[in-house]
Amino acid sequence: MICKLFEGTGMLMCVWRKNKMKDYFGYNDKICVVTGASSGMGKATAEMLVDLGAKVYALDYNQCPVEGIEKFVQVNLGEKDSIDACFAQVPEHIDCFFGIAGVSGIKTDFNTTVTIDLLANTYITEEYLAKRMSSGGSIAYITSTGGILWAEEGNKKYYLPLIEAEGWENKKAVLEAMNLNALPGTLGYLFAKCAMNYYVAYQQSRMAEQGVRVNGLLPGSTNTGMKDEFQLAAGGEDKLLASAGHAHRLAVPEEMGEPVVFLNSNMARFISGELLAVDYGAVIEEQAGLAKGATVTFDTIMQMLKARQG
Repeated sequence: MICKLFEGTGMLMCVWRKNKMKDYFGYNDKICVVTGASSGMGKATAEMLVDLGAKVYALDYNQCPVEGIEKFVQVNLGEKDSIDACFAQVPEHIDCFFGIAGVSGIKTDFNTTVTIDLLANTYITEEYLAKRMSSGGSIAYITSTGGILWAEEGNKKYYLPLIEAEGWENKKAVLEAMNLNALPGTLGYLFAKCAMNYYVAYQQSRMAEQGVRVNGLLPGSTNTGMKDEFQLAAGGEDKLLASAGHAHRLAVPEEMGEPVVFLNSNMARFISGELLAVDYGAVIEEQAGLAKGATVTFDTIMQMLKARQG
């Protein structure tokens, strides 16, 4: 309430003034690039960003149904030329990047899965984001709790050469030379997610030099268009639900879109290098030894394969 005394009249006039809502998230007019924006978590994220006033560039292979986006750009994340053509249609300055697109590995082989889920993100980051983002910018990748063992040496020894290789062609050559394509695509998914979790730690220090934050969001089981694929990979719905923690249900896409929007917002401006598990407590119980979790590394898998072949 604001009151004013009119001199010489003794009259006091008071009025209620509605406070203007402060933009705590800070997305208004920001250039936000979202991969996988046509469905699931990516679609939920794009919708929220539009509501928050962002200029959203929606990247996907399939047409994006989200109303209010700035532009839809079709892209095949398995092909370098397609990525290059896509970013030729994206502004030279990018405020926020959301790396959400991915495949489960059920319908793709090991190398294709790793290319889409890992190499596309690293190529986009190093070739485009590093050149188009400035202080105050932010990057968030949606990875997976399936890659929670990313720090194990038995995993790092396999994916580090891919992270350290420079350029698309070199990374593809390293991947081919690893000779892992005979493994199921679903193992490619776990491999890529381990590597992406490491990549958050690896890239946040490099991007910090230009004032750009880098974080990762690790979803628990979520009811998206790929639910049936993940259920098949997990070995049944009960096993899929096991990674949903004490919620005892699958998350909905919005429950992953909301925290990833938070991570790239001004509300998280002092958060970088964070791997945020959004799984209703499943991972932390495994890490505390209160519940049984994944223990097998790629080193173990490769030793088992060699023993069978021998």
